Parts: sequence; structure tokens; C-alpha cells
Amino acid sequence: MKTKKSHYIQDLILEGEHEHQDFKYQITDARKIARSIAAFANNSGGHLLIGVKDNGNIAGVRSDEEIYMIETAAQMYCRPEQRVSFKVYNINGKSVVKADIPEAQEKPVEAPDDNGVWHVYYRVADENMLASRLHERIMSQETASAEERTAETISYSQREQVLLDYLRSHGGITLDGYMKLAHISEESATRIVVALHSMGVVNLQYHDGKCLIVSDDMND
Repeated sequence: MKTKKSHYIQDLILEGEHEHQDFKYQITDARKIARSIAAFANNSGGHLLIGVKDNGNIAGVRSDEEIYMIETAAQMYCRPEQRVSFKVYNINGKSVVKADIPEAQEKPVEAPDDNGVWHVYYRVADENMLASRLHERIMSQETASAEERTAETISYSQREQVLLDYLRSHGGITLDGYMKLAHISEESATRIVVALHSMGVVNLQYHDGKCLIVSDDMND
């Protein structure tokens, strides 16, 4: 692995932490870093800058140790196993590791919490959040076979119209809100939203810790 000296990392640091970037002073817990890997993989990918404090100051790390810890997290504590690529940059004599996590081809990706319970995480702004059950279903559907996707399709009815009319007027609604609005079960509401999502009609957004169903044109 070739050590690279570049102002590239300093430019990235100026961006701060965001949906596709997270700073890590050092890696001390493989399970904890696995949650970051899973969150990026369940979104559209991202990268970790190891050896950088939360305030953007460069502390530097022992690159081999950090890489080993991240590889352990990706292989042992991500389900399914994830692949991470690395580059090492030398900034004023200090090593910073950039760990690139691609979007997972098979979703959802799980990682264990502090108690060893496996969950699905998702990257929202500069945080790793627990994905909603609805989001888990949609992620599973996105990587399903064509035959499985066909099984999720539904007939267009008043239940869908109620949701679409509400979204046009109010912008977004939780799954629980939709269940109450349409007087349907969680499973029925979930199947409808999953099917509408597969047709590009609705999408999901996280806001104030809640997963909202929104009209897909809100994301344009």
C-alpha cells in the first residue's frame, strides 16, 4: 500500500461530517465501526477518515492497526460481509486512513449493537440511524429477483389514492399515520408503500428521527 501525501484530505475535512463522510479519531471497537460501515452500505456509500478528530484536527493513526480493525468489522460484524478499500495519506508527518465503503449490492446490511443484537443502520446527514421496518422491507425488495418483485405488486385502489392525496396536500406521513388514515393493518400499509416505491411513486425520508413516506417528486 502506497502512502500518499496530498491536500486532498484537508479539502475533505473542510466539508465536515455529512451523509457520505464520517471522522474517526481512532478505531477501538470493531462492532461499533461495523455500524458505520453498514449505514453507509445501506445508503449510497461513503467513507471514513481515520485519524481525524470531530473538530477536523488531524491526529494521525497507525494505519496498519486501523485497517485491520476495519477489515475485521466489515467481515465479521457486517451481515452480509462488506468490502472496504483503503488509501493512506501523509499530512505533515501524520497518517490519515481513508476507508471507502461502496453501496451494498445486497441489502439490508446488519450490524450488532452494544448488546450483540443485530440491526439495520442507515446514514442520515452525519448520523447512523436505525432503519425503520418499512425501510428494511424496501431495501430487501430493491435487491429481490424480478420474480419476487412481481409478487409485491398490488392492484391500484382507494387505499393508494388516500395516501397519494394526503402526500400532495401535506408532504409526508409515517407508516403509522397512513395505517390510521386508511384504516388498514401494518402489513397492508407496508405492502402498498413497498409496491408504490417500486413503481417510483413514493420514497422515504428521515426527519427528526422519523421515517416519512413522501411523494417521489419531493426528491427531485
